[in-house]
Amino acid sequence: TADYMGMLATVINALALQNALETAGVPSRVQSAIPMSSVAEPYIRRKAIRHMEKGRVVIFAAGTGNPFFTTDTAAALRASEMGCDALLKGTKVDGIYDSDPRKNPKAKRFDKLTYMDVLSKDLKVMDASAITLARQSNIPVVVFSIHNTDAFYNLMRGKGKFTIVEEGKAKSPAKKKK
Repeated sequence: TADYMGMLATVINALALQNALETAGVPSRVQSAIPMSSVAEPYIRRKAIRHMEKGRVVIFAAGTGNPFFTTDTAAALRASEMGCDALLKGTKVDGIYDSDPRKNPKAKRFDKLTYMDVLSKDLKVMDASAITLARQSNIPVVVFSIHNTDAFYNLMRGKGKFTIVEEGKAKSPAKKKK
């Protein structure tokens, strides 16, 4: 039951995001892995691709529609299916840290990590299945704070605080700018 409650919560969030996008003049569609035709289209990959070809933003909701799979895994799966350039993860913190910054004021944020760094250091930003799927599909994962009102705007311009997870050489934790 808790899994389905979580999936339904993602539909509510998707509808809120769709409303914000439409208000800003960005055409969008919500596709749900759980059938609910009154509020969202069913998830159909080919239809999602068609929407994107027409310049619409497609928002995927309800995870995979199956219990026992996290929304992170669902996001990585959809990003892989759609051939996305990146997977954006808006969360409680502004990137990936060496320890929980809410508990440790000296926690250091990473600018960039490899998929293997995240897995081997057990950094808990996403579950291992999601990171592994992103790695297999060579999709960078960008972690940023959803609570900073300008974070997404800044991220789209390559500014602000975030962490990128991808293949390649990782950097040390971000240094404080003077």
